[in-house]
Amino acid sequence: MIELLIAAAALAAGVCALAWWAQERLIFFPQPLASTAHLPARAIPLDVVAADGSRLAGFLVPGATAPAPAVIYFGGNAEEASWVLTEARWPGDYTLAAVNYRGYGKSEGEPGERALTEDALAIYDAIARRPDVDPQRIFIYGRSLGTAVAAYVAAARPVAGVILASPFDSLVAVGRQHYPWLPVSLLLRHRFNAASLARGIHAPMLALVGDADPIVSPARSRALFDAWAGPKTWQVIAGANHNDLGAHTAFWDSVVAFLRARR
Repeated sequence: MIELLIAAAALAAGVCALAWWAQERLIFFPQPLASTAHLPARAIPLDVVAADGSRLAGFLVPGATAPAPAVIYFGGNAEEASWVLTEARWPGDYTLAAVNYRGYGKSEGEPGERALTEDALAIYDAIARRPDVDPQRIFIYGRSLGTAVAAYVAAARPVAGVILASPFDSLVAVGRQHYPWLPVSLLLRHRFNAASLARGIHAPMLALVGDADPIVSPARSRALFDAWAGPKTWQVIAGANHNDLGAHTAFWDSVVAFLRARR
């Protein structure tokens, strides 16, 4: 019996050690930019220099008028962000910006919570300085992991509104649901605690949630929604899961209505 307990303890310690050292590979799945053929004809390269000198690469689609309202996009953990610019239902008078995380697309560096959130502020500041953008009408749009990044920006910078697709309260809470047998709170270095930030954010927010999402459960989305201090709208997309949420007409109807109401 003692030998079995020792073996079980050693196995548990080994699993925890592996989770500690390999967690970046479990959280971040950098995607390359293989081609730009999918981009709209009006898209232009957008490079932002991070605080440590790393070059963050993405694209910008200018709005039809200037100065234009703008939407800055922060993608999921396995997403090359430029694909969001191909959506035909974006209002044409908005400037759209999508810059890849470190290690994604053509961006330099390695992803991590501190790097991604600090880079997000640099991206916001670069967009706000543009003469063709109205700095009073900058919207932040985050999807999945990007919802925590979006919350970080909204807590630190003035924003006209925040769109969150598949939001979550904290990565610790999501991790506990997927790995209930691990001491996630002790192991996780990249915590992305959006709920703690949401309590101080007074910008209007639209939460878009798939009722069949197996990755970010509606309960985790609701926890973030309930913590949000500002005006907020809860929109459930029936039959949508984590990866096809944006393919539903109701999703884009809600996004466009949210933007138009604050135009």
